[in-house]
Amino acid sequence: MSQAVLDRSPDTKTHAAKPKRRFTGKSLLFTYTWLVIIWLVVPIFVMIAFSFNDTKGRYNQEWSGFTFKWYGKIFEIEDLTKALWTSLAIAVISSIISGALGTGIGYALGRYRFRGSGTLNIIMFATISSPELIMGASLLSLFVSLALGLGAVTITIAHVMFSISFVATIVRARVVTLDRSIEEAAADLGATGWTTFWKVTFPIILPAVFSGVLLAFALSIDDFVVTNFTAGSTTTFPLWIWGSTRVGLPPQVNVMGTLIFAAGVLIAVVTNIRSRQGKRD
Repeated sequence: MSQAVLDRSPDTKTHAAKPKRRFTGKSLLFTYTWLVIIWLVVPIFVMIAFSFNDTKGRYNQEWSGFTFKWYGKIFEIEDLTKALWTSLAIAVISSIISGALGTGIGYALGRYRFRGSGTLNIIMFATISSPELIMGASLLSLFVSLALGLGAVTITIAHVMFSISFVATIVRARVVTLDRSIEEAAADLGATGWTTFWKVTFPIILPAVFSGVLLAFALSIDDFVVTNFTAGSTTTFPLWIWGSTRVGLPPQVNVMGTLIFAAGVLIAVVTNIRSRQGKRD
């Protein structure tokens, strides 16, 4: 064998061994994140799967076959349909009101320093962190002491009260990072304070406002504890589901939940695409 061939032949003794993979903190965090994501999405996938379940009985708990028929019978149960529309109406109204009020509060806290701003911050974060049981009981006491009849109106008021803080927090975080030089440039060009806000400031903070409104909508439509305290004889979608668990959930519940989830995912995807396009432009 020639010397050249010998020189090209691998020598296992001279080659360094491959470094062993170490389970670092980064790998641990990556694994933990995916385990949490899987834990959160598994119930959603189960709900989606059982919306296609060809169940024969009252209980939709065992897989019996694949079918699309429940999507054609989604509004077959009148009480369930009414409860869904009630929840949607309350969620839309409360999210719009919360968006308007929360935007003003968030903008004021992020832009100005005034007497009582610290106290307002404490109250706002206390509202976010307080248990729903405490908030529901306190609102019930307030409505009873004011002799307000419990119903859709009191539910809407309650949802607005706990949603404002979330909207204000999101808007405040955006206002704090706002570049003041843009507004100053508009003022130098002759724009009034009101014109500067609507033409310059508001378009910049609009994504934060939109995010806050969507969060308020999501919190409202699936709220159970506060709604249960303030509903009276009004039945919302979560309350109807809770009441029907004793006799069995119909497949229409899974269908409605799947469609609501799909609508939320669609809005998130569209918002993300538009945000990326805006950054490119």
